[in-house]
Order: sequence, then structure tokens, then C-alpha cells
Amino acid sequence: TDGAWVGTWRPHRPRGPIMAQFTTPGPKYSIPGTTGYLAHNPTKTKAPAYTFQGAKQPITDNCSPGPRYYVHPSITRNGKYVPPAQHICGLPKITTKVTPGPSEYSIDKADKHMYKCTPAQSMAFRHKATKTDQCPGPDAYTLPRLVGPNTAYPHASPCYSMKGKSKHNGFAEDLSKMLGPAAFPKVELDVYKKRAPMYTM
Repeated sequence: TDGAWVGTWRPHRPRGPIMAQFTTPGPKYSIPGTTGYLAHNPTKTKAPAYTFQGAKQPITDNCSPGPRYYVHPSITRNGKYVPPAQHICGLPKITTKVTPGPSEYSIDKADKHMYKCTPAQSMAFRHKATKTDQCPGPDAYTLPRLVGPNTAYPHASPCYSMKGKSKHNGFAEDLSKMLGPAAFPKVELDVYKKRAPMYTM
């Protein structure tokens, strides 16, 4: 510490290592670098790091056909897409067959369905099954009556009934047997008129 003066300053022991004391590049390489992800300088901010991953090893269990089987773009999930197009081809081969001619058909029975004709009655023998049928005659049916109040389907006209004269209020009625006014109980006046004031002791 007590050295000779060099100019206006005296040499002294430095507080930390300096480059002048080393013959090699020295302590400047002891500072962590600012590139990379590992051993990065903690005083500097890190930039986004991107990793490059190598190709994956082929899976031994994979049994797909691989890229050599190229799927055409026209193959969709609904099947093969075929654009509308007109096919040009030659005339088909016509094989002639022996068919019946116009004279082989009879159109007489079809005239009544195609053209208007007058009604014609046909005559034929009675069917055998109708000879043994025992149908009921006209007198076997009973039609509902058409006259009276309770008919089946037509509207009934007004009906008036006649009966004897009632004995009540008749000329032969004995009025002496009727009840007089004294036969009925007396009704208090308070039932159908305003009640008078009542006083109790």
C-alpha cells in the first residue's frame, strides 16, 4: 500500500480483479451470458425462447399404409364426387323381337268405355243359386206407424187428448166438506209485518 507516487496518484490494491492483472481474457468471461436459456445473466431480461424438436421416431405398432397411398380429392365422406357431365356414346344395339301386330287385338269391347253409347239391357238365364233362396214376402215386414205422437222418423203433428171434467170446482162438488178459515193456524203479525217494540221487566 505504501508505494511510490506515480504522478498525482499512488498505486494501491484494487477492490476487485481488473483486466490489467491478467494475461488471459480473464474475468470478462465469468459474467453469465445474455443469450440462450441456461446460465443466463440474471440482471438481463430473457427473450422468448423457442425450442427445435427433432423428428419423432416411427411407432413400431403403426400399421397404416403411409403416404404412398394418395387419397384423391374427389373422395369425400359421402362418397365419390362426380361433376355433372354428358356422356357421348354410340347408339345402342336394337334387338328386334316378334311382337303381335295391330290385327291381333280386339277393341270392340273397349268402345263402350271410350265412347258414349245408349243403355243396353242384357238378357241372361237366372242364376242357379237364386232358385233355392227363400226370401220373405212383402207382408213379412212391419213398417213403423206414421200417425201419432211417437213416430219413428217423421215429425208428429200436435195431438190433443180428451178426458172427463175434473171433480174440483165442478157442479157436483160438495162445498160443505171444504175447510174454512178457522181450520188453518193463526200466523203472528210479526212474521209478515214490522215487529213492534217489546219491553221486559
